[in-house]
Amino acid sequence: MRPVLVGLLIGVSTACTSGRASPPAYVQAADVRRAEVRSPADVPRDWLLAFIDVETTGLVPGWHEMIDIGIALATVDGHVLDTLFLRIQPLHPERLSPGARAVNAFDAERWKALGAVGPVAAADSIVAFHRRVAGSRPTLMVAFNSQFDAAFLDHLFRESGRSWREMYHYFVLDLPSMAWSLGLRDLRADLLAQRLGVPDEPHVAEHHTGITGAMVNVRIYQALLRLPAGSTPGR
Repeated sequence: MRPVLVGLLIGVSTACTSGRASPPAYVQAADVRRAEVRSPADVPRDWLLAFIDVETTGLVPGWHEMIDIGIALATVDGHVLDTLFLRIQPLHPERLSPGARAVNAFDAERWKALGAVGPVAAADSIVAFHRRVAGSRPTLMVAFNSQFDAAFLDHLFRESGRSWREMYHYFVLDLPSMAWSLGLRDLRADLLAQRLGVPDEPHVAEHHTGITGAMVNVRIYQALLRLPAGSTPGR
């Protein structure tokens, strides 16, 4: 190959490499190496659980947005240490779906009057709450529909170039999966709460929030821990 041609090819290759875009900040945040921790099976007292529930403007993360979040930080045995509730003003309130509105009564003007914060301020508040209560303790996120809540939390944090993994372990726990393994096949929180004999959350839209959902998640988890081996309530 002619030297001139070789030089041209090297120049093109170098230009392509140098012009390659860096990963977004939220990708870099997720890739940060974290300290190795011992398994919760070995040292349960070192770990915490973050029971999370979110309300949104619809079902599609990235198009619809989170409009509130409730978090209950607890020990592995279900003892609640502290809670956080935030209302969040979405960037695109016009995308609100009729189904979401019927569940959570979202209204942009009402949210503003109730002190809703923007997505970036919400992410900052969530991280500050976690650092204050959990410190550096490893924490597992727990939700009733974990893929839904984790996806919306992920998109909220991307708005400020962050990753929810600043706070929570890579693995996420799912309450219906825990119940399913015990023979309880209810996929709705209200039905599972009824079967376990624990108070449900309000189902009046104006009073149905992330924190009421987070707390019923705690009660369901506590009830699952109390089940005698081999028992199946309500069967």
